[in-house]
Formats: sequence, C-alpha cells, structure tokens
Amino acid sequence: MGWFDATFKTFGITLKNLFRKPSTVEFPAVQRERAERYRAASFALLHDENGEEKCIGCKFCEWICPSQIIAITATPKRESPFTGKKRGYAEDFTINLQACIVCELCIQVCPEDAIVMTRDTEQPGFSREDLVLTMDKLYANEKTTRLSWHTGAGLMEMQNPQRGQEKPAAAGAEDKPA
Repeated sequence: MGWFDATFKTFGITLKNLFRKPSTVEFPAVQRERAERYRAASFALLHDENGEEKCIGCKFCEWICPSQIIAITATPKRESPFTGKKRGYAEDFTINLQACIVCELCIQVCPEDAIVMTRDTEQPGFSREDLVLTMDKLYANEKTTRLSWHTGAGLMEMQNPQRGQEKPAAAGAEDKPA
C-alpha cells in the first residue's frame, strides 16, 4: 500500500467518524453506568448483622499492602457486647488513597471480610486530606456508596470453586492396607 492509498484510507476513516454522535459526558454531573465488576479506589469498612464492626485489628491488610497506605492501631482483646466473646478491635484505621494501586491484596487477606472496595467513582479531592479515609469516612462509605461485588471470601471462592467439597475416595481405597 502506497502513501496515496494510505492517505485516502485515512480521509475515509475521518469522514466516517465526522458525523458520529459524540460519546463524551459531562462528568461528574452525568456519570456513565459502570460494569458490574467495576471497583474504584475507595473503600468501606463493614459491620456484621448485629451492628458490630467486623474489623478485628489483625493488621493483615497493613502488612500486605505494597504501597504501605494502610495504618491500623489495634486495641487489646476485649469482650464483645454482642456475642460475649473476646475479640480484637481496630481503634484507628486509616487509608491514604494518594498512593493506592488498586491491587485488592488488602481485601483478599482480610479474615473477617471487613474491608471492601466501592463501585462509585471517586469524587475529586481538592486537598490531600480529602484523599485520607479515616474510620468515620470508611463507615460512612458503607452506608452511602454502592459496595463492590465481592469480598475476600468471594474472591477466594472464585479462585477455587471446589473449596469445601470433598473429593470422593478411589474405589476400594479403604480396603487396601497402608
């Protein structure tokens, strides 16, 4: 294909797209519908069915975060007013979104499924403090934003769908001596 053919092909593509309807929207006034599995770089801390916070202050998410954006201050174990059992609590839980790489490792390692990403697009921050999520902001996100489709347990289940199902023993295996 010579330069002459390439030029006409380029003009053809330009003319074809010249009369197409624009696909841009005026964000944030108009927001496009996101895919079901979309997740944003915003988080929420969850409560269980009794209304008790799920975070036990184990610091797994803080340790695994490659960007080191999570800071947790855990309290000593104390008796839960809901269950009467001793458990840990997070006294302070802070996420600094300025360096979050949306890797979801924090969600995958949480043993209580206490942390989850949201589906809502982030609103712009006009100062650095707007990008720091404290416990109050994280608990408010649980009530005001759409939560993502998954938790850590859901991700683990997707990776290993046979989890919890026992494999059948081979025929006659119990009769054979060890």
